[in-house]
Amino acid sequence: MNIAAQHIVDMLSVGGLYALMALGIGLIFGIMRLVNFAHGELVMIGGYAIWLIADLPGPLIVVLSLAIVAIFALAMERIAFRPLRDASPATLLVAAFAVSYFLQNLAMLIFGARPKPFTFADGLIENVVVFGLRVPQLQILSLVLTILALAGLALFLKRTRMGVQMRAAAQDFRMARLVGIPANRIIALAFLVSGILAWVVSLIYAAQIGQLSPTMGLQPVIIGFVATVIGGLGSLTGAAIGGFVVGCLSVGLQIMLPGDLREFREAFLFAALLLVLLVRPAGIVATSALKERV
Repeated sequence: MNIAAQHIVDMLSVGGLYALMALGIGLIFGIMRLVNFAHGELVMIGGYAIWLIADLPGPLIVVLSLAIVAIFALAMERIAFRPLRDASPATLLVAAFAVSYFLQNLAMLIFGARPKPFTFADGLIENVVVFGLRVPQLQILSLVLTILALAGLALFLKRTRMGVQMRAAAQDFRMARLVGIPANRIIALAFLVSGILAWVVSLIYAAQIGQLSPTMGLQPVIIGFVATVIGGLGSLTGAAIGGFVVGCLSVGLQIMLPGDLREFREAFLFAALLLVLLVRPAGIVATSALKERV
C-alpha cells in the first residue's frame, strides 16, 4: 500500500510540474497562436536568478528572482513578439526559436557552458514521514507550489476582470478586441503570468536536477508542449490535464519498464502519447483554437 501511495505522490509531483509548463505555453498560444519555445529560457533565467542571489534572505530571493523572470517575460513580448503580432504563425515560430537561441547563447556568454551546481535550501533533500510514507521535503514543496500556482491561476482567470478578459481573448482574440478588450495589455499580462509559472517551474526543476545550464529549459519546454498538444491546443484546462497525463505516463513507465530499458523511457513515452493522439487528434479537450480566425 505504501509503495502504491508513493507512486501516486510521484505522479502528482511530476504531473504538476508538467501541467505548470503546459499552462505557460498554452496561455500564450490561446491568445497569439504562438508556440513560445522560448518559454523554456524563462525557466533557465529563473534558475540562474535564484543561484545569483542565493545568499540573500529567503523572501528577498523569491521577490527578486520572480521580478527578474517577469522583466524578461515582458521584454520578450515587447521587443520580440509585439512587432510581429500580425505576422504568420510560421514567422512567429521562427522568432520564438531565435529568442530561445539568443537567450541560451547569452547565458553561455555570461555563465559559461558548463553546468553549475544548484543547492537551494539544502534541507529540502531530507525525508519526512507523512502517513507512513517517507517523502522528500522537496517533493512536498513541489506539490504545495503546484497546488498554489494552479489554484491561484484558476482564481485569477475566473474571479478577476483581467482574468476574464484573458480567457475571452484566448477563446476569440479578434472578437475580444472588437468588444473593447485592450490587446497590448492582455498579451503583456499573458506573458507576465506565463513568466510567473516559469519561475515556479524553475525553482522546482533546478532543485530536482541539482544543476543549472544554459540549455536546462529545453527538456521541460518540449514536454510542456507535448502536454499542451495532448490536452488540446488552446484549452487551458486541457493543458493542465495533459500535463498530469504526461506525468503519470512518465512515472508509470519508470516503474514498469525493466532496468535495461529505463534509459529509453522517453521513447516509450512519446510512442504512448502518439497513440493518444491517434485516438483523439484534437487532444483531450478539443477547442476551436486551431481554426483560422477571420
